[in-house]
Amino acid sequence: MYAQRKIIHIDCDCFYAAVEMRDQPALCDVPLAIGGEADRRGVIATCNYPARKFGVHSAMSTYRAQQMCPQLVLLPPDFPRYRAASQAMRAIFADYTDNIEPLSLDEAYLDVTGLPHCQGSASRMALEIRERIAAEVGITASAGIAPNKLLAKIASDWHKPNGQFVIRPQDVDAFMLSLPLKKLWGVGKVTAARLARQGAHCCADLQGWPLERLLREFGKFGGQLFEQCRGVDLRPVANDERRKSLSVENTFDHDLPDLAACHAALPALVSDWQQRMQRAIGERQHKAFVKIKFSDFSQTTVECICPKPSIETFWLLLAEGFERGKKPVRLLGVGARFEEAKVQPEQLCLWPA
Repeated sequence: MYAQRKIIHIDCDCFYAAVEMRDQPALCDVPLAIGGEADRRGVIATCNYPARKFGVHSAMSTYRAQQMCPQLVLLPPDFPRYRAASQAMRAIFADYTDNIEPLSLDEAYLDVTGLPHCQGSASRMALEIRERIAAEVGITASAGIAPNKLLAKIASDWHKPNGQFVIRPQDVDAFMLSLPLKKLWGVGKVTAARLARQGAHCCADLQGWPLERLLREFGKFGGQLFEQCRGVDLRPVANDERRKSLSVENTFDHDLPDLAACHAALPALVSDWQQRMQRAIGERQHKAFVKIKFSDFSQTTVECICPKPSIETFWLLLAEGFERGKKPVRLLGVGARFEEAKVQPEQLCLWPA
């Protein structure tokens, strides 16, 4: 199964900050972040490596980032320049394969199975692509090479920044044994802590759990964990799959006890989502939604047709969703579904937009 595909995952290093440092070399050695102003509930979109040494990271509030690093240089995002850099990279990818699945402006999967470039070596293709990105776009990128998308994405983070790592098919089983569970898709710090309390810290630990236990503990996600901890991922690189939605969510360190606490947590989520929406060029919002996962892992999603949702829209959706469970909340998410080619007539949203 593993030998059937050769997948490269390309992930640029601190992309927005890298473009700014390329265009303003004086910023290369100072702590730099891209994001919104602190007095407007701004959130850090990305930061360079000097800033990361102070503990600054993406999705952190700008206020907190400036507390941790008072000398932080903060710039607003410049999406036209970022899109131009992304398009230049996409042109490079297209010289190697037509099977490209972009994840964002700075990240993509490439399926190079059976292709003749570099004598068919995916590792050499990845190196050549990275060298061309550095020479032609002026920024650095890291790469992961593996037999599937899950492993390629894990591998691209292995030798960051400006490096690459390969997981060969024959090495998958051994590689997975010591891999920390937090490296798996969907395992955040809360889920990782819950697994750790039950003695599961790495994939070898979870491989000892029967499927029935994982399903009982985590529902449908348990089935995904059963496959992931073994390095199994059958998803193809989907170059024609149109994005259907864009959302952000947060699993809280401590459950939010009531609706008032959820209400207080919502603005930061909405701010993060609004910033990410600026990258969804050409997508037309059709529905707004709020996702709630309660302390017992039951969950609900509330949505309405609303092409330009405001914070008030999300508050009303949150209130309706909370009433369905009336239990402490461990996860909140907000987002929008995009308009499809043909949309059936539905009742319009009467809530604030």
